[in-house]
Amino acid sequence: MKEKERLSDISWKKWGTYVSNREWGLVREDYSANGDAWNYTTHDTAEAKTYRWGEEGICGICDDMQKLIFSIGFWNKKDKMVKERFFGLTNRQGNHGEDVKEYFYYLDSTPTHSYMKMLYKYPQNAFPYEDLLMTNAGRGKEDPEYELIDTGIFDQNEYFDIFIEYAKESQNDILVKLTIVNKSENKASLIILPTAWFRNTWNWGYDEYKPQMTSEESDSITVHHKDLEIKNIYAKQSAKVLFCDNETNNEKIYQCPNKSKYSKDGINDFVVNGNSQSVNPKDFGTKAAFFIDENFKPKETKIFEFRISDKDLKQPFKDFDEIFNLRKQEADEFYAEIQKEIKTEDEKLVQRQAFAGMLWNKMFYHYNVEKWLKGDPAEVTPPKSREKLRNFQWKHLNNEHIISMPDKWEYPWYATWDLAFHTISFSLIDPDFAKHQLKLFLFEWYMHPNGQLPAYEWNFNDVNPPVHAWAVFRVFKIDEYLKGKPDLEFLESAFQKLLMNFTWWVNKKDSNGNNIFEGGFLGLDNIGIFDRSIPLPDGEHLEQSDGTSWMAMFALNMMRIALELALYNNVYEEMAMKFFEHFLSIANSLDNMGDEDFSLWDEEDEFFYDALSLSDGSHMYLRLRTVVGLIPMFAVEVIDDEMIENLPNFKQRMEWVLENKPELAALVSHWEVKGQDSKHLLSLLRGHRLKRLLSRMLNPDEFLSEFGVRALSKEYEKEPFNIKLNENDYTVKYTPAESDSGLFGGNSNWRGPIWFPINFLIIESLQRFFFYYSPDFLVEYPTGSGNYLNLDQIADALSERLSKIFLKDEHGNRPFNGQYPRFQFDPDFKDYILFYEYFHGDNGRGVGASHQTGWTGLIAKILMPRFSKKAIAESETGMPGGVK
Repeated sequence: MKEKERLSDISWKKWGTYVSNREWGLVREDYSANGDAWNYTTHDTAEAKTYRWGEEGICGICDDMQKLIFSIGFWNKKDKMVKERFFGLTNRQGNHGEDVKEYFYYLDSTPTHSYMKMLYKYPQNAFPYEDLLMTNAGRGKEDPEYELIDTGIFDQNEYFDIFIEYAKESQNDILVKLTIVNKSENKASLIILPTAWFRNTWNWGYDEYKPQMTSEESDSITVHHKDLEIKNIYAKQSAKVLFCDNETNNEKIYQCPNKSKYSKDGINDFVVNGNSQSVNPKDFGTKAAFFIDENFKPKETKIFEFRISDKDLKQPFKDFDEIFNLRKQEADEFYAEIQKEIKTEDEKLVQRQAFAGMLWNKMFYHYNVEKWLKGDPAEVTPPKSREKLRNFQWKHLNNEHIISMPDKWEYPWYATWDLAFHTISFSLIDPDFAKHQLKLFLFEWYMHPNGQLPAYEWNFNDVNPPVHAWAVFRVFKIDEYLKGKPDLEFLESAFQKLLMNFTWWVNKKDSNGNNIFEGGFLGLDNIGIFDRSIPLPDGEHLEQSDGTSWMAMFALNMMRIALELALYNNVYEEMAMKFFEHFLSIANSLDNMGDEDFSLWDEEDEFFYDALSLSDGSHMYLRLRTVVGLIPMFAVEVIDDEMIENLPNFKQRMEWVLENKPELAALVSHWEVKGQDSKHLLSLLRGHRLKRLLSRMLNPDEFLSEFGVRALSKEYEKEPFNIKLNENDYTVKYTPAESDSGLFGGNSNWRGPIWFPINFLIIESLQRFFFYYSPDFLVEYPTGSGNYLNLDQIADALSERLSKIFLKDEHGNRPFNGQYPRFQFDPDFKDYILFYEYFHGDNGRGVGASHQTGWTGLIAKILMPRFSKKAIAESETGMPGGVK
């Protein structure tokens, strides 16, 4: 299979979808004195300001070091500016945080980007920038967001469907096809601006080499760059070429002299304002665009073709259709093999678009914190106040790689725990990329010298759940299954670095040395009663059920990796034993809070809660039922006798610990009690506690939704949780969709909605428990129904609920499309899938970031059919197919 063959050649990934959808409003581009990133660079200044750390564009591609960028601009002759970037609101402008206000869809891509396709819906009337800004500004947190479709701009079908496709003839020869459809019953005009430009590296003061583009013919651009193979960009249509420079228009933004007469917004100024003085009449520059002015008849479709090539071609479009058809066929063959066991065409459609979204959200990410703090030699020195403003403790961090982003508009920066989930889906189509992503964050120029992993660029010091080890072993096993041999070098290398991260957690997040961990917000934003990242007054601190459970899971993950490595090198038996004991200590502490007689398991409610440790040494439960109390389920590992017998040193030491330190294992599921087929269980939960947790989790009046497991009990909808602490009153209400809290910008919500990563880990944990318990271990599902299922059946049922979010129901509706009938029945909308950040806890409507294919892309893994019984069993120790 051609695409599989190409995966072994890294040069096929030289060019890809590595351009951000938004560079403005980012920390990296913020050189302000006060750290106000959202206002230092804005959407309206973006057309005239040259960036330092990256580039943005619509459906853009670039090389893997982002030296040359290609993207498409459009102008409908009514907008105030050329549409070169997607519009959206900032954190302060949106009543629920930042939000893109455009409609675009990622439809296809192969892992090597040999074929790519996306769709952008561009209105034919003036884009309602001011309406979107003003209407959202007038809404509060109790009101819904005001979306582009609410403005009525699509009501008369006065828009263009713009399909953008790329197909590679070879590694540095890329064909581009635009298929533009006038959806209106009226005539319409459109100016099309396929644009190429060099990232401005010559103004920094390190290397003054300045590349250039020129044109001798109206339908081609010649590229001159000492480090790039690309020589030419061709247009099939006769088109005028416009040139300017990728230089900031200082006169417009700062009222000071320009470095170049033809600045970054020169092409925009020529097109929109007719200013012939804004483009270079001598036909050269560092930014160039083909100028194509087209009139469309009602319902007319037109195709435009371009080619970016490392060759001098006399007939660049002679073989265009042949190459395009071949690459599309190869893409179909690649996914046909992956989806061969998927039964329905609708499931295939959803999964393929999920993979496409994952691949389109790969991005060139560049950030050198030390240079960012100091400023560049040739630029204005940043204000002194910036030296201690943000991320100054991460001066070692120097990132310059292709990285999977959560969402290239709303989160065009990596988030470590998001990325761990990304790699699970990536491993199904490109396990080498998945492994590389996991290793990146363990490299010296990512991981802090103290062992901490960077969280995200707004605050690298924030703490994400430690799921990296889980992802490493999961990807390792999937890779082994797909390739037929284990990549022990990857596993061993990752394990060595993860040791440092584990040690950082033990030293930094266990304030009392009692194995109870306080990790701050742990990625769950506003789930708590108060902001869990802020220190409490009067010597109080929060003992976190989830922080401690994540660490128990981390310890078991490390033990399992060490056991795997010990099968090849017995030195790792000692490391496996270390983590076995550490897990037992954490488990013991969860019930005894170190030496104190206090447990995070509340016997009265039979649920895990966070607790406040007060200054007088006493403790108080925070009896708020959230997924925090379900996370202890994730710390579960099953090992069979055969592995133990093959590791005699581990077996001997393990037996000694259990015999001589019975207090460590007293409250952990009995290791010595074998389950079905002589398997041993390590878990924070015995059967009784597991059943009691599940009785709440599977209760429709609490956590169980028709579309998955909610983040907060629905019980708090009618009776909000209230508590008074330090003279302050705190209230938490079940809010199934948008946030009513301003914590973390109010742009996400853990007080009711359904989140995919947590649901995925719940499903996987249930399958692991089932691997130990017999099918006779039954739980009522749903709670109160009188119907009983085993844990594997419940895992399948939860998977089906999550899948329902995207798949057509009996009426042809997809729940994620929510309240807009247009999206449900219009054939030009209904089969284009958006992968939202999270989902309404009652009706499955998509909420938050609309292209967060990263972790919501887990639906691609969930839709994969289960394998044979043997494969299912293997999967519970890390093999693929374990989550249906």
